[in-house]
Amino acid sequence: MPQKIGLISDSHSYIDHTTLSYLQEVDEIWHAGDIGSLEVMEALPQGKPIRAVFGNIDDQEVQQEYPEWQEFELEGVRVLMTHIGGKPSRYAKGVKEKIKSFGAQLFICGHSHICKVEFDKGLNCLFMNPGAIGQQGFHIMRTMLLFELDRGKIQNLRVVELGKRGQ
Repeated sequence: MPQKIGLISDSHSYIDHTTLSYLQEVDEIWHAGDIGSLEVMEALPQGKPIRAVFGNIDDQEVQQEYPEWQEFELEGVRVLMTHIGGKPSRYAKGVKEKIKSFGAQLFICGHSHICKVEFDKGLNCLFMNPGAIGQQGFHIMRTMLLFELDRGKIQNLRVVELGKRGQ
């Protein structure tokens, strides 16, 4: 059975009913950092596995709950997630080496508030940044990603626009 994933980031203490309605449909919820407050995580649909990392705005309370890095395998896909990761051709310091050493097939980060998905041929790894679901920052459109993992494949990816920031 494919695992349906809801990928969010940069909530900055904000989550709305639109985001939550999309997350009702998934099997797992992943948060790529800048959570803001644990109330965001408590608002997520109950009974689903949650994988999250802390971001640069997250306080000690959030950092005690979630690590800086998540490394795991699901449905035959090796996943590496952190908050500040850069992007293909301009990764943050040490990220490229970590992708290589873990053998990640999917690298996820947040921080930029820019939704971007790109295959890095040099690393043979798919890069994903879901953008931001929160109201803080310079982004215009709030976004998240939905996709499936199935027997080593990443499939049925879609970008969900959640509405303009400030509305």
